[in-house]
Amino acid sequence: MRIQWAAGVAAATLAVSVSTLAVSGTALAAQRGIDPAHEWRYYNHSPDGTRYSPLDQINRNNVGSLIQAWSHPAGGQTVPIVADGVMYISSPEGVTAVQPETGEPRWTYRLQGGRGSNRGLTLWPGDGDTPPRVFYTAGQRLIAINALTGEQVTAFGTGGETDIEVPYNGAPTLFGDIVMVGATLGEVPQGDPGNTRAYDARTGEKLWEFNSVPQPGEVGHDTWDDGWDPRSGVNVWAFNMTVDEDRRILYMPLSSPAANYWGGDRPGSNLFGNSLVAVNADTGEYIWHFQTVHHDLWDMDQPAPPALLDIVRDGESVPALVLVGKTGLMYILDRVTGEPIFGVEERPVPAGSVPGEWYSPTQPFPVKPPPLARMSFTPDEMVTAEDTMPEHAAACRDLWDRSGGFRNEGPYTPFLFKEADAPPVTTVQFPGAGGGVNWGGVSADPTTGYVFVNSSDSSLAGWIEVIVEGGNYGRGTEGSNQPYDRASINGPGPYNGFSARVEDAEGNFIGNLPCQKPPWSRLIAVNANTGDIAWETVLGINENLPEGKQNVGGSGSAGPTATGGGLVFVGATNDRRFRAFDSDNGEELWTATLAGNGGSNPITYMGADGKQYVGIVANGEFVTFTLP
Repeated sequence: MRIQWAAGVAAATLAVSVSTLAVSGTALAAQRGIDPAHEWRYYNHSPDGTRYSPLDQINRNNVGSLIQAWSHPAGGQTVPIVADGVMYISSPEGVTAVQPETGEPRWTYRLQGGRGSNRGLTLWPGDGDTPPRVFYTAGQRLIAINALTGEQVTAFGTGGETDIEVPYNGAPTLFGDIVMVGATLGEVPQGDPGNTRAYDARTGEKLWEFNSVPQPGEVGHDTWDDGWDPRSGVNVWAFNMTVDEDRRILYMPLSSPAANYWGGDRPGSNLFGNSLVAVNADTGEYIWHFQTVHHDLWDMDQPAPPALLDIVRDGESVPALVLVGKTGLMYILDRVTGEPIFGVEERPVPAGSVPGEWYSPTQPFPVKPPPLARMSFTPDEMVTAEDTMPEHAAACRDLWDRSGGFRNEGPYTPFLFKEADAPPVTTVQFPGAGGGVNWGGVSADPTTGYVFVNSSDSSLAGWIEVIVEGGNYGRGTEGSNQPYDRASINGPGPYNGFSARVEDAEGNFIGNLPCQKPPWSRLIAVNANTGDIAWETVLGINENLPEGKQNVGGSGSAGPTATGGGLVFVGATNDRRFRAFDSDNGEELWTATLAGNGGSNPITYMGADGKQYVGIVANGEFVTFTLP
């Protein structure tokens, strides 16, 4: 297991007095007589990333009465911020401030040139001398907007913006007066490094930069052989990061090294790829790391930040964090040391046949909880006509024949090498690059220790071949100097898996449906105090299937939100539904049909009118609901 703890740095970090912490948005809100827990001041509600609101006006007894209140245009994946009685909504065109009870605009900032983040923004509360500011990214521009007027703050950086050197399409992370950003990069080996950077919220001055690929003399440098420079990937493309404000620790979920499916030029485990890295939020100094995948060859990024919560073990409170990603494996760690609380085992995994490739002999598996997604496949698990419909089963049999069958050897099944004139032998890997659990991450109820995830049994299929001219492999890899990439019978694209195009008996397109037996996605609750699954339920229906066979599950990448009303809200399904579940047992209590699929994590807040609202982005609109 690759865990490293820098005791000297950690001791210095933890010795800093909390009293030196710059005044946070939470503290300022309290000074103004506002309960910050009743708003939505951060991307995941609070710096700890739990995406949990204690609001309970909407609860399991009355949620069935929810009605739509208002809507407003928004970026397709954005999470609005609600602070000091104002809602801020981002889109690629700019930022709008609205009245959170009505959606009535207060001001609009229109971006000049380029496209801005459709995923979120961050509010810095300001101080007695400086008005609050909205921070918003557009490519490699970090832009500061006066939260009261909507005007660009010319005193920040150069004319109101700072060059962050590489693009970032997420919501900046705030710690006191420090604004931190990740990197949204291409996925070819040569390119800009995916380093995390931090800036002064007042001036735009760069404060620190963390090398996500360790340089000579740094921890982890020896895990790359000669493949460390130049090296792209290994970046926080996740939409946000998590901060333990009391301990002044930033937790960075880092993605896989580029290239996604070939690593012959980077033999070794490749730190800090596919790792959670804890650093001093003031300085960016390394504290510890935990690697979830060694030498990634499957695009198994860490797509979401962890949630921080205290759990009870042997009658004592333990500061923990919960991390889960595309592998569908949940790691519950001590957030101070990075040590697994329920244990992690290095288990042997199979090797492949790509010339010159390096294969890690083992991968880390948590002892608890059990996997939250499908990890293997056998031919007798192919979908049948009785599972869904005859046309679906026939399309999957045809895909099987054209692909030369689908081999699987369990978790981390490697893709095999295919000679140019050889027939295909297709590997299918579960879960694939679209999940287990994607960028929606987790929601955690600190009062019960329950952690909620939307998990998808997606797949990734194909083989490795020599890159040929005219072969479109996706993600810009054609034309790079990497010799190999993944291809599949379904054609180009990073997410092509074990699914088939299905038409009904009349020739009407039904969809691209998975070829393994359903269910294909679930909403799962894990008790973090014990590491056990508390409950699970199928998430999503497919109305194109016959009656009685529609409850198959089908979800996207967004995640759930839990509340003090005993509810879990989630809209991340392919059936245009927004749902509420009982957080105790997973019973579905309320469903609303949206104009399109829910594309973001839900939020909830209390309006000045004394009413609780819950909202989600769907079909380019942020839609809110409240009680009559």
